[in-house]
Amino acid sequence: MPPNLRYVELPQQQRRDWANLRALIPYLWEYRGRVLLALGCLVLAKIANIGVPLLLKQIVDHLDANQQAVVTLPLILLLGYGALKLGNALFTELRDVLFVRVRYRAMRRLTLRTLAHLHDLSLRFHLERKTGAISRDLERGARSLSTLLNYLAFSILPVAVEFLLAAAVLLDRYPPVFTLIVIGSATAYVAFTLAITNWRMEHRHLMNRLESQAGNEALDSLINYETVK
Repeated sequence: MPPNLRYVELPQQQRRDWANLRALIPYLWEYRGRVLLALGCLVLAKIANIGVPLLLKQIVDHLDANQQAVVTLPLILLLGYGALKLGNALFTELRDVLFVRVRYRAMRRLTLRTLAHLHDLSLRFHLERKTGAISRDLERGARSLSTLLNYLAFSILPVAVEFLLAAAVLLDRYPPVFTLIVIGSATAYVAFTLAITNWRMEHRHLMNRLESQAGNEALDSLINYETVK
């Protein structure tokens, strides 16, 4: 491996995924009010989403073959169905609005902290002329933090909450074997996804190193354009 790539080897040699997630907690806890409100909206949105098919079942159960079925259908069920659909969309949008500032504030603080750390490094480090690679790493780090928080708040947590609520409904209304089948299928899917993700991580790290090297060489060629010509 070329010497000018050694500084980016650490993430591949030492995987500390949970430690990295814990390191983000102080940046999120600073806006704990917004985070807690966003989590509350998330739970309410998923409760409303789970309630939609349950209420739809009640509506269908009240229908029969008579022509007067629509007339006799309890109006409260229709209103409740519409309210749950509206509540799901409303609480989802509120969650996004509450969390978006937290996400971008965390990105800004972490990027500024990283930049301040780079300014505190010795002159020898900066004389090695890795400006292009460092700038690419800074950009990639900010982008990856945004992606991580986005998936955590808008994908992983919502799916986990909805899965728990759905499992509770299945356990309440059907034999336990159905719940076990669903949990087993979800566990197998998660295990397979984690295995594939860990497998592709090595290729992703290699791609990042090559991308940083390309950015470093491109910037150096522009800075030293007279020598290149």
